[in-house]
Amino acid sequence: MAENVKDKVKKPESEWQKELSPEQFQIARKKGTERPFTGEYWNNHEKGTYRCACCGAELFSSDAKFDSGSGWPSFFTSASENAVEKKSDFSHSMSRTEVLCSKCDAHLGHVFEDGPEPTGLRYCINSASLRFEKKTQTGS
Repeated sequence: MAENVKDKVKKPESEWQKELSPEQFQIARKKGTERPFTGEYWNNHEKGTYRCACCGAELFSSDAKFDSGSGWPSFFTSASENAVEKKSDFSHSMSRTEVLCSKCDAHLGHVFEDGPEPTGLRYCINSASLRFEKKTQTGS
């Protein structure tokens, strides 16, 4: 079940900086990026849920994860219709679509239209913006 994204998480930058690692803060709050093939989850094949590293909101399922060859965790859809927000990004002399956590506005990565069916989308997400919750054997 998706969380209620109406209850936005808003914190001062100083509080985020205390709660997150320097890498998480730089990527999730300052719109940075990790180098390809270096993040914790790009090659993770375990079943479970990918949550926002900042607020814990459910963002992606391992069922939607695929190997894009890009070096970042890639998903063809988000966990729910309201899990992420998309925003035009014209930084670095490029035109891209930024992906943000709907609950706390954390920068997650970007989405591209070169993914697999059924959506044709590739959510290219920074591991530092995620927290993986492994599915338990007794869980459904």
